[in-house]
Amino acid sequence: MKKVMVTTAKWIIALAVLSYVLMAIWQTYKPLPQGLSQRGALQPATDVAFLADETWTEADGRRQSDQAIFDEVLRLIAQADRLVLLDMFLFNDFGATAEDSFRPLSRELTQALIRRKDAVPSLTAVVITDPINTVYGGLSSSHLKALSEAGIKVVMTDLPRMRASNPAWSGFWQLCCRVFGNTNDAGWLPNAFGDGRVSLRSYLQMLNFSANHRKILVVDEGEQWTGLVTSANPHDASSHHDNVALRFSGPAALDLLDSERAVADFSGAAGAIPAPTETIFSDAKREPARQAQETSPYQEQVQVQAQVQVLTESGIRDSLLEAVAGSAPGDRLDIAVFYLAHRELIEAVKAAKARGVRVRVLLDPNRDAFGLKKNGIPNRPVGRELHSAGVPVRWCDTHGEQCHAKMLLLRPLEGPAELIVGSANFTRRNLDDLNLETSVRLLASTGQPAIAAAGAFFEREWRNPIGRRYSLPYTDFADPSWRRYWQYRLMEATGLSTF
Repeated sequence: MKKVMVTTAKWIIALAVLSYVLMAIWQTYKPLPQGLSQRGALQPATDVAFLADETWTEADGRRQSDQAIFDEVLRLIAQADRLVLLDMFLFNDFGATAEDSFRPLSRELTQALIRRKDAVPSLTAVVITDPINTVYGGLSSSHLKALSEAGIKVVMTDLPRMRASNPAWSGFWQLCCRVFGNTNDAGWLPNAFGDGRVSLRSYLQMLNFSANHRKILVVDEGEQWTGLVTSANPHDASSHHDNVALRFSGPAALDLLDSERAVADFSGAAGAIPAPTETIFSDAKREPARQAQETSPYQEQVQVQAQVQVLTESGIRDSLLEAVAGSAPGDRLDIAVFYLAHRELIEAVKAAKARGVRVRVLLDPNRDAFGLKKNGIPNRPVGRELHSAGVPVRWCDTHGEQCHAKMLLLRPLEGPAELIVGSANFTRRNLDDLNLETSVRLLASTGQPAIAAAGAFFEREWRNPIGRRYSLPYTDFADPSWRRYWQYRLMEATGLSTF
């Protein structure tokens, strides 16, 4: 009898291990929901503008910030008559206290959406967001609740439909824990992000390390459709971060809308975003006085022809790699990014430098994360690798905030310039179909105002104009540790990381 029990136990353990391994493999390679990982067509665009939020240190040591991105988001929402679609990763006030000087972005955005819906009851308003804003179902979000009560459709992304970013954990979680769901009234553990208490189930889901990391806006603007894609979140404690954005009008805005329709559909909100055939997309006339009053401050930038392409998930990776691989000797290639860890992209940058491309890389030193100190992974080990290959590297001079831009700017000696900006960090998680991500690719002459503005932004951050310090030399955060280098490589390869 004892022998039978031991044999049975062995079979049960073997079956459990096999189930775990098969589930981990399935979650790693399962088909993506329809409509993801896209590279849209290059579309003609007007009213194209590069926007930036910047933080720097004055000569006397004071920290200063100059913000433009959410000012434009709020302006666009305030003039919309037919549609507002917003997809934002962090939409909360976690980590911000009354004593902080953070801008209350989450409250400003919530109030702007509600005001516009109240003013135009027929407005179709949809907000797509990530479960992190409810700590994966463990807390109720006052902002999202207020939006729902005002008649704005709130769509919570169904993250388990995505591939596993951390399969070593997700293979187990899918079998043991997903079925139990979560509740916001049974919290007994501290909220890792701010006030309140959450259940153990919140932490168990958090360890999947997956996200809807997109940050976009689509609105009607007069008789045109306008899109804005950014690296910025409406998150109060992120309001001092450096960020970038591109706004544009034209067919690419509707491509952006299509990419969001796919997320709503697989998240149980099919039909929330109007279909292209609905009357909401028919031309609408406005009174001339009103249209003039609401003209974008960036509309003087329409005179130079530009093309915009919407990119999502691995489509971003493919466009980044093509841009770097297509650079030629003498071209200028500038990269400014919060996380740089993707192996294929790093090798492509090193190869570009070796063939004579004038490469510069500006990185966050990865030392600050909302009051917590970090160990510099992945950027410092990657910075060392690039520096050793002769690539000039500088670090953002951060003091609590983050250098949160995700930007590649290629200015060739001949032909059009290329700018890629958006939500995606340059890592495996962000570029290999694990997170939901959106970036846009702008193709235009080097003299086009948005290209010129992006170049000027990078030059300020790199060169530290008189009276302002944005960045520091490579030696300030040089990291010779081989242990941390191989730690980064292991974390990047396995998904056992938050980058």
